[in-house]
Amino acid sequence: MRIYLLDNGSIVIDHAQLMWNIGGGTPVRIPSYGLLIEHDDGLFVFDTGFDLDHTNAVLPFELPEQTSEQTIPAQLRACGYEPGDIKTLVNSHLHFDHVGGNKHLNEATVVVHEQELEQARNCQPFERFGYSDRSWDYDGASFRTISGDTEVARGLLLFETPGHTIGHYSLLVTPESGRPMVFAFDVVYTAEALEKGVQPGFHYDPVAGVASIERVKQVAAEHEADIFFSHDMDAWNGYRHAPEFYEG
Repeated sequence: MRIYLLDNGSIVIDHAQLMWNIGGGTPVRIPSYGLLIEHDDGLFVFDTGFDLDHTNAVLPFELPEQTSEQTIPAQLRACGYEPGDIKTLVNSHLHFDHVGGNKHLNEATVVVHEQELEQARNCQPFERFGYSDRSWDYDGASFRTISGDTEVARGLLLFETPGHTIGHYSLLVTPESGRPMVFAFDVVYTAEALEKGVQPGFHYDPVAGVASIERVKQVAAEHEADIFFSHDMDAWNGYRHAPEFYEG
């Protein structure tokens, strides 16, 4: 198994969104990335980052930065694959900065929590920016909805971590060799937030979010797994970026 982190560029948010109600008024640039996993059962992509044109048009205050080399098609090609090679795409949730490249993977079936799909199509007014990019819901898009903890392939376990959104998933990767990995996605944005138990400023259900922080810690402890954070620039700078990879 090989795990590639696909660099999708970066955006800027207020620190009070990075950690709920802490350090408001301080802008912070955060990374956006997806995963490509080479598996015996095929190629799996988890999340696809943001779309530059959409973000510039709808959320220009987030100052998106994305080069042509940081688009999902270019990142896949850097790993030796074409978008059409991807047959399974998993979305941890359907916020704009996790679905921007979905439309490029139109040969893939999208795996997503059943409640998340419904909420993204009929979201609350306060969620409108989060779910603003609807390009993932194109004509002919194929969805496989799931609920509960689900192993999408051997060693790839999606476990429910609602709070940030109603149908949020995190991912436990247990390779045959090497150290397990937990991708928290948006349960918490940074290592500091996890340590202090502080969820992001944007959330659907803060009580569920607190429970999900504890669940990420529990799963990681049970499997002696390293935790990877979606929006921690310091952590991101220490990760291997595609075409480099983690292997197990």
